[in-house]
Amino acid sequence: MARRIGTTAWLSVAATGLAAAAVVGDRIQKVRRIPAELRAPMAYVPLTFNALTIGFLRKALANLPAPTLPGVSTRGQAITGPDANPNLTVLISERPDRPKGSPVLLWIHGGGFVAGNAASSTPACRRYANDLNALVVSVDYRLAPEHPFPAALDDCFAALTWVRDNAEALRIDPDRIAIGGDSAGGGLAACLAQRATDAGIPLALQLLIYPMLDDRTCTKTPPPGVGELVWTPASNLFGWTSYLGAEPGGPAAPPYAVASRRASLAGLPPAWIGVGTPDLFVGEDVAYAERLRAEGVDVTIEVVEGLYHGADGLALNAPQSKLFYASQVDALRAAWGVAAP
Repeated sequence: MARRIGTTAWLSVAATGLAAAAVVGDRIQKVRRIPAELRAPMAYVPLTFNALTIGFLRKALANLPAPTLPGVSTRGQAITGPDANPNLTVLISERPDRPKGSPVLLWIHGGGFVAGNAASSTPACRRYANDLNALVVSVDYRLAPEHPFPAALDDCFAALTWVRDNAEALRIDPDRIAIGGDSAGGGLAACLAQRATDAGIPLALQLLIYPMLDDRTCTKTPPPGVGELVWTPASNLFGWTSYLGAEPGGPAAPPYAVASRRASLAGLPPAWIGVGTPDLFVGEDVAYAERLRAEGVDVTIEVVEGLYHGADGLALNAPQSKLFYASQVDALRAAWGVAAP
């Protein structure tokens, strides 16, 4: 005998449907605010990093396809990590014709401090290796919240030390080391530049792609149209809380934990900083660039209209993404003293 659905049940179903439609409609409106060429399918997906979703999102990022690039190889290498992580792994990408004494880019992947791995950034690393004919070393650092600060930075510093100590075996020029990363990886690169400077390690460039620089952004309400796509205030709060092991935005942070908290930026390596106008990090990134410039650091800041967080990877062939990447390549060539082909 078929069960009859009562009026209350029908109303509940209808309300759920209306709520879902409202969410979808709101998302579509947000995506429509950005240029049409940047409207990648993933921009329509409402992502939120939190304790419930982190397991799924880690698996999704770990299983992203890594398309091959003809003529570029990638291999894993076990290196000596910090005491708490002695078996650290890096991925090394290079062309077979890479000359001896080439420059090197130490790459730090993004993922809000809580997701991603070295393999997830392999397409980007292969692209740099191919277009610059440089060695690219990507760090598979430990993730929060299981491993809060300073675990990730310690791993990155160990990788930088390994690159310098093994310059001859790697056939690279230790005086032409650049470090770079996107999102949380950009934030780690900025902190690594600070730690390296204090340790007397020279760097040719810090390449900071929409970097995650300031935990105090969590305490502010973003302007309309900012932080609505891919990386949102809710995800930012989860990422910083996981990494710091404490509520973000407090009166102080440990040294090297939050790049923007450093009292003086004088003496840091040259920097390239890129971010889009709808990115949650646009305010903190521009502020950091202005501080660097005011304290005598050579800095280039690229602010791209409509480029939301991660759009350069999601809409790879959009004109904005191509120009954004070309600016990075130009900055690396200039820092390394390499002429364009």
